[in-house]
Amino acid sequence: MTKTLTIEGMSCNHCKGRVERALKELDGVESAVVDLEKKTATVEISGDVSDGVLKAAVEDAGYDVVSIA
Repeated sequence: MTKTLTIEGMSCNHCKGRVERALKELDGVESAVVDLEKKTATVEISGDVSDGVLKAAVEDAGYDVVSIA
């Protein structure tokens, strides 16, 4: 399953790396790719990962999740 998170507060490659690492550390997340221009993270999930868990991981890294689709 693929989910797309819209994230505010990312401005550089350091931000990109922090968000990608935070998401990839979650059990059930196969991959996470951030697009700084679009302000999104595309996440491939193989397990049962709730939107709340994804949001918490990004917010713990210091960024705001606007939406999850």
